[in-house]
Amino acid sequence: MLEFHRGRRLRMSATLREMVRETEIRPQDLIMPYFVAETDDADFRKPIGSMPGQYQLSLAQLEKQVAEAVKTGLRSLILFGIPAQKDEAGSQAYDKQGIVQQAIRMLKDKWPDLVVIADTCLCEYTSHGHCGMVSKDGEVLNDPTLNLLSQTAVAQAEAGADIVAPSDMMDGRVAAIREGLDNAGYQNTPIMSYAVKYASAFYGPFREAAESAPQFGDRKTYQMDPANALEGMREAAADVEEGADILMVKPGLPYLDIIRMVRDSFDTPVAAYQVSGEYSMIKAAAQNGWIDEHNVVMESLIAIKRAGADMILTYFTEDVLKTLNG
Repeated sequence: MLEFHRGRRLRMSATLREMVRETEIRPQDLIMPYFVAETDDADFRKPIGSMPGQYQLSLAQLEKQVAEAVKTGLRSLILFGIPAQKDEAGSQAYDKQGIVQQAIRMLKDKWPDLVVIADTCLCEYTSHGHCGMVSKDGEVLNDPTLNLLSQTAVAQAEAGADIVAPSDMMDGRVAAIREGLDNAGYQNTPIMSYAVKYASAFYGPFREAAESAPQFGDRKTYQMDPANALEGMREAAADVEEGADILMVKPGLPYLDIIRMVRDSFDTPVAAYQVSGEYSMIKAAAQNGWIDEHNVVMESLIAIKRAGADMILTYFTEDVLKTLNG
C-alpha cells in the first residue's frame, strides 16, 4: 500500500486543531494605542476619519474608554499626545503638565498594574511636524534634538510611565535617553526603542490621528528606506548597545521578514507595530463586505507573532480582547 504523510489527521476537528496550534494571541501580547487631546471639553471624543472606530479623546473620555477595555482584559497601552499649542521646539512634549504626562498620572492612579507606555517623540508637539529640531534651511538636526528627547523621557517617567518608547529615529537617542533616565533616578524604567522604523506610506492615517504631518519635506532623512534589511540590523544593534530593553519593528505585516531577522539576531523582547494604514485597509475592506474583518485581523496578528514578535501594538486590541475574553 502506498505510504504518505497524512497531515490531515491532526486537522479533523476544532479541538484537535487547537491542541496542536503553534501560535496563540494572548491578552498580554497586545498593546492598545490611544490619542489623548489637551482640551477643556471633558466630552471631547473626535472620530478619526481615516481610522474608523478610533478617536482623539479628552482625559475624561480616555479614562472612560480605558475603563471599558480593562474590563475585557487590557494589560498595556501606549499614549500619543495632541497638545493645545505647538511650537518649534515641541516644548509640550517635555512639560511636566503636558497632556501625555497628565494622562499617565491619571491612568496609573486608577489602574496601578496597567502597563502605560509613553511614545517619546516631538512630532506631535512641533509646529513644523518633524521629530526633531529644524535649522533655518529646513534640516532636521540630530544632536540638538537628543537633549529634548531625554527631557521628554524623564518627564514621562516622573509622571509614572512604565516604559518610554522613542520613535524619532535620531541617531544616539537611546543612549541619550538612558543617560537622562539614569541620572534622574529612573534606572529601572525600560526603553522600548522604535529600532527599525521605516519611512512607510502605511503611516498616512496616523498623521491625521496625531495631527503630526510634516509641514514641509518628509522624514526620509531619519526614518529608514523600505528597501533595506541589513541596515535595520545595524540600527537594532546600535540601540541594544545603547541600552534598549525592547526592540520594535514598524510597520508590521509588510515587514514580517524584518521581524524574523530581528528575532533571530537579538535576544531582547521584540515588538511590532500594526500601523494605521494596516488598520484602515482592513477596516475599509470589511466595511465594503469584501473580507471577514475578525478573521483577517486574527490572521494578520498571528502572522506578526509567528514571524517573531513577542508583543504587538495594534488598534484592534480592544476588539480582539472582547473576542478572547468573550
